[in-house]
Amino acid sequence: MCVGLSAKVVSVNEGTAVIDASGAKREVSADLIDDLEVGDYVMVHAGVAIAKITSDDSEETDEIMESIQ
Repeated sequence: MCVGLSAKVVSVNEGTAVIDASGAKREVSADLIDDLEVGDYVMVHAGVAIAKITSDDSEETDEIMESIQ
């Protein structure tokens, strides 16, 4: 089973992004997403931002993850 993590982008620099996932900040690859900007929400898997998502998607993902823990 693969699990993606939803996160908010806090900075973008030359193919990498710093994300905030529930308070934990990490640097991830942003090469797969065009026009990524600070404030966007992304789905992250294995250290790679794989898709832009909405803030509603992010909240729903967080709720689901909390319910299964």
